[in-house]
Amino acid sequence: MADIFTVIADPTRRDILQVLLDGFEPGIEGVQPGTSVSEIVAQLGLSQPTVSKHLKVLREAGLVSVREEGQHRFYSLDYTPLESVEDWLIPFLSADFDPAEQARQMVASLPDQARHVADAIGHSLADTTHRVTSAVQAVGKKLRP
Repeated sequence: MADIFTVIADPTRRDILQVLLDGFEPGIEGVQPGTSVSEIVAQLGLSQPTVSKHLKVLREAGLVSVREEGQHRFYSLDYTPLESVEDWLIPFLSADFDPAEQARQMVASLPDQARHVADAIGHSLADTTHRVTSAVQAVGKKLRP
């Protein structure tokens, strides 16, 4: 099996993963309906053999699962292998960057009225972030088998 970083390094495979993510819809009783090869071909403007070749690599890496229905194959995203990528990236994303401290310093230098506006925006942003995080976690739970 290829290294997950090698697999996702290819831009075509990343495009296919994006198509599968964009097409995600929860199925009946947690079964993902999937996206057909022809849908991926149409969305990306690639040949069917090219898409199939990349789907094979993604399947072997555990990033997609396939459901066969007659002569048709439907592919679904399996994000589990991407957790190792996330684990590797997080330290880099958070290293030497404290956005809260930077925001506090910036707000402290503002005039009073602007500081109140910045506080209101900050509270609104925090609320929105919480809502988005909750929604992403809900989708993540639906993606887990």
